[in-house]
Amino acid sequence: MLNMDQIKKVFRTDLVETYALRDFSLNVQEGEFVAVTGPSGSGKTTFLNIAGLLETFEAGTYLLDGEDVNSLSDRQRSALRNAKIGFIFQSFNLIPDLNIFDNVDVPLRYRGFNGRQRKERIMNALERVGLGARFKHMPSQLSGGQQQRAAIARALAGEPRFLLADEPTGNLDSLMARQVMELLEEINEGGTTIVMVTHDPDLARRAQRNIQIVDGQVTDFQLGPIPPAPENDRQSATPYA
Repeated sequence: MLNMDQIKKVFRTDLVETYALRDFSLNVQEGEFVAVTGPSGSGKTTFLNIAGLLETFEAGTYLLDGEDVNSLSDRQRSALRNAKIGFIFQSFNLIPDLNIFDNVDVPLRYRGFNGRQRKERIMNALERVGLGARFKHMPSQLSGGQQQRAAIARALAGEPRFLLADEPTGNLDSLMARQVMELLEEINEGGTTIVMVTHDPDLARRAQRNIQIVDGQVTDFQLGPIPPAPENDRQSATPYA
């Protein structure tokens, strides 16, 4: 699904060249769930931006679903991104003046779907994340976990083959974070490839594979097994709180 080989990304000022990625190589198979970890400034965000076709790079090759993205024009890259990639961000990025239905609708309008198609996709996505009954709510009327699930619904409505999640639980408490992670696991089980950047080792353990980025380069490694949840957490957890 994703094949990066010897990617180099350099940020330049008048006096300094900073290598964000250096000889960066990574393969992610279709249907994988990969967690990306690493210290601040290691290149995680740059990798995610390149993977999502939001940034270009100086050298190397990047094949997304078999297509060489470096040979594409800006318009072709945008079309590929809109058709195949969904984004989930730590800050949710919901539009505060729009209700949840309209927030999910925004990217679909850019895809050119008609009203009936958009409504069907929106309601299917909201039902999938447990928000079907709250489609008229404004973001301010939802909890943090519900806002993140609305953001996930926005990504899912486009039926992407590839989800990029940047600290998707970073603004949530532990219970809501676990519920969002369980939702991402369900989405992955449905066949969607997911790459998730996280600083939380407990969440990273739940991915199929762990990637660590250090100084702009990648190493594969595996964390230990997921520890059982404390008994009181298991009893208090309710779906989609």
